[in-house]
Amino acid sequence: MSDLSALIVGCGDVGGRLAQQLLATGWHVSGLRRSVGQLPKGVQPVAADLADDAIPAAWPDRAPDYVIYCLAASQHDEAGYKAAYVDGLRNVLSWLQARGQNPRRLLFVSSSSVFAQQQGEWVDETAATEPEGYSGRIMLEAERLALASGIPASVVRLTGIYGPGREWLLSQVRQGYRVAEQPPLYGNRIHAEDAASLLAYLLQADARGVALEDCYIGVDDDPAPLADVVAWLREYMGVTEWSDEQRVRRTGSKRCSNARARALGWVPQYASYKEGYAAILQGLG
Repeated sequence: MSDLSALIVGCGDVGGRLAQQLLATGWHVSGLRRSVGQLPKGVQPVAADLADDAIPAAWPDRAPDYVIYCLAASQHDEAGYKAAYVDGLRNVLSWLQARGQNPRRLLFVSSSSVFAQQQGEWVDETAATEPEGYSGRIMLEAERLALASGIPASVVRLTGIYGPGREWLLSQVRQGYRVAEQPPLYGNRIHAEDAASLLAYLLQADARGVALEDCYIGVDDDPAPLADVVAWLREYMGVTEWSDEQRVRRTGSKRCSNARARALGWVPQYASYKEGYAAILQGLG
């Protein structure tokens, strides 16, 4: 059993899965969110609004060995992103400092939106980050805040997260939506369970004394053209009708590599969209 502790800030879908994985290995886990009623069993609740700079009353007395900032913005505009990822992180860092708590490491969960590549290029952690949209720019600002926090930190750039409850593409396919085949629009995915397992793996590696890099990309083994994914899903679900009016739309086209995470020893449970979506459609994901 472990005596390690983690504070998961934004303990929602991915954060909740991470909490369960850590609890199963004996970690003590606190989960911070506005509404704590949905926290997994065994997680110490920390009710807090990150927009309030006052230290939450339920802030854990026990200094967390690890802090994982795993937030999902509730307001999808520039102001909402800045409040969630920059201002919220700044408040958490302030609370840690005010309590004299010095975690071993901070994991900041970011996004592949920091990459602007659009021509199907392969992208790794060393690739240029020149985001054009506000989401990528703000994520990059938050990453830099985490890395300059004075706490040893790693950024984890997750790609398109899917899983139970994250089934937008399945809905599109069921309605017969089309997608352009040429030029190929490469998409990147990671199952929510694998996103959590990567975070858990990094924490456990650090706890063993493994030297972590300052950035990892969270993605499965198969960045695939969206047209191939749609074609496979249509066949798997037996969809035969096409919609004449609607198309699956997306911007950008890049192929993210998980080579760095794999070199550390992490292996995704769902190596590609085929295994992941099959599990969801079978009610196993």
